Amino acid sequence: MGKKKAQAAGKAAQKAAKKAKVEKKAEKKETKNVKKTKATVEEDEEDLEAILDKMAKQWEEQHKVTEETVEGPPSKRANATLTPCPNGNHLWCIGGEYFSDDGKAYFYNDVYRYSPDKDEWRRFTSPTAPGPRSAHSVVASPIAGGKLFLFGGEFSSLHQNTFHHYRDFWVFDITTHSWDRIETKVKPSARSGHRMAIWKHFIVLFGGFHDVGIRTNYLSDLWLFDTQEYKWQDVVFRDTDRKPTARSGFSFLPIAEGIVLHGGYCKEYIKGKRPIGVALEDTWFLKMSTNPKEIKWERRKKSGYAPSLRSGCTMALWSTRSQGILFGGVSDEDKDEERLESVFHNDLYGYQTAGNGRWVSMNIRRKKKPGGAKKKPKQEAINNPSKRTNEEDEEDWDALEEDAPQANSNQVEADAAMSPQTTEAKPQSIFDTNRDPDSDEPVLPFVRYNAMLAVLRNTLYIYGGIYEHGSKEYTLDDFWFIQLDKMDGYTCLRPLETAVTTGEAPESSDDDGDDDGDDDDDDDDDGDDDENEEDEEKEDEDPEAEGPSKSKSTESASIPVVEDVTPPDDIREKAKLFMGAANDVNRSKDDVISTPLPGETLAVFYARSREFWAQKAHQSSDNRGKLLRRDGFAMAGERYAEYKPILEEVEKILAEAGLDEEEMKRVGGSGNVPLASGRNRR
Repeated sequence: MGKKKAQAAGKAAQKAAKKAKVEKKAEKKETKNVKKTKATVEEDEEDLEAILDKMAKQWEEQHKVTEETVEGPPSKRANATLTPCPNGNHLWCIGGEYFSDDGKAYFYNDVYRYSPDKDEWRRFTSPTAPGPRSAHSVVASPIAGGKLFLFGGEFSSLHQNTFHHYRDFWVFDITTHSWDRIETKVKPSARSGHRMAIWKHFIVLFGGFHDVGIRTNYLSDLWLFDTQEYKWQDVVFRDTDRKPTARSGFSFLPIAEGIVLHGGYCKEYIKGKRPIGVALEDTWFLKMSTNPKEIKWERRKKSGYAPSLRSGCTMALWSTRSQGILFGGVSDEDKDEERLESVFHNDLYGYQTAGNGRWVSMNIRRKKKPGGAKKKPKQEAINNPSKRTNEEDEEDWDALEEDAPQANSNQVEADAAMSPQTTEAKPQSIFDTNRDPDSDEPVLPFVRYNAMLAVLRNTLYIYGGIYEHGSKEYTLDDFWFIQLDKMDGYTCLRPLETAVTTGEAPESSDDDGDDDGDDDDDDDDDGDDDENEEDEEKEDEDPEAEGPSKSKSTESASIPVVEDVTPPDDIREKAKLFMGAANDVNRSKDDVISTPLPGETLAVFYARSREFWAQKAHQSSDNRGKLLRRDGFAMAGERYAEYKPILEEVEKILAEAGLDEEEMKRVGGSGNVPLASGRNRR
């Protein structure tokens, strides 16, 4: 019995030893595997760190920002943005465009920063910056050290053969000077000429236009971008709600309760007539709420000394006074179908946003006569407006209206009772370095529209803009400032270097003296002649019937009747050439007027070119009055018949592209549009 127990105990000991051996072996193997795994992990971590380090270096190389000091303001340009820095005493200028004398278009995407305390401009370039553009919109936000948000804009090729509207949304970090694109599924459509304002943590976008070369479509939609959630939202109103009409180029001023909208520009399209540019002068208040469903528009009445009707004068916000500042602009008046008269301004107005809003005319103070107590301004404050004392900033604003008005516009107001006296601004005053410092005549910036404005503290800065003389357009490049709380005069930081032609613009065509006399003699019959003329136009409206009538005077006219014997392929080619030539900026005005447009009837063609054909007929005929106009109508008919096959082919091409009859009339007729319908009035 004892022997069996001993054997059993021995077997148990053997099993225990064997089990311990197996466990030890397994533990050893596990330890070995752990060491191997650890080594592999450490090796992988080293590789990952190397990869991340390599990626970081690549990112830094791709996002490397170049910073350089430049002499003076940016090169001459228009439709750029000038934005006050939200967290510092700087101005930021982004983008813009310049059209050279030879018709070439140049667009920019560089970023400039102006420091008033140093009178210094610095340029920042980044490989990740948005594409070159103009007519975009920028707002500033103080979040995270300061951000600039940019949306939309436009771009065209060098010779303006292709045109593009942007729909992208970007943010510029003021501390790192780097750009980042913000991608969202929902966002506003592509556009230019819109405006943005920031209210609390929302960016509010309204209006603008979209132009693909056939027709300019103006927009009236309202969008919100939440800078906390990075999402766009379309604010939808009911059809019965009061709201502003579609427009671009308006003022958009944020205040505590919402946003003030004023003015703008749009075009009216009436079937059978050319588009008409319309300057707007209505004022609206967008009552804001964090709940988009509670946002609503309210119309404001005009109050105070309001500026004359004009466009191209977007206001800058003077935040310390909660006031909009308006400078310059252009007033257009259609004299007839082909002639436009424009008056350019350089006056200054303020819009007080409190309550129901009120306009004030901001006039340069008259210098006090010798003998009175004078307080000599510090030279440092003149050169560097940012270095001003608090006492200087707290001067009584009401004194601006108590002083005798010293006008600063070349525009004579229609209602003298509601406007201060005006004096004519002399353009050469900005070049006159020998001007008497004691002169009572204020030095004023040259007249212009689409000037870039920005207010830092109590100082308004004005850069560039556009001026027109006849068919010539000038992009200005001067730089000014004025202390709004003092209104003691403008200071020129950079004089105008653009050579500008001033004076009366040349007339497009002058009537012959003899012709005028004959017309006067025939005045008694004008009413009957016009009626007969309209009857003739109706008879000949369809040239396919018998063609236009001829008189002896038109048998030897310089414009021949061309029979359509051209093969179809050549007709298509000529139609394409016609469409391309119609957009040539170098076309003469006579060529533009005397060429019919696609979708245009003979009657409509003759109505807009009547004066041209009357002059042509007068050169080759001794007829006067009714007979002379009949000769002109016959010549217009010959011209129409000459182009008819080509116009029909153009209409086919446009119909294939899905254009309607109204849009067809716009194609090929861009040269027909006067300055008010040009690209800078959109």
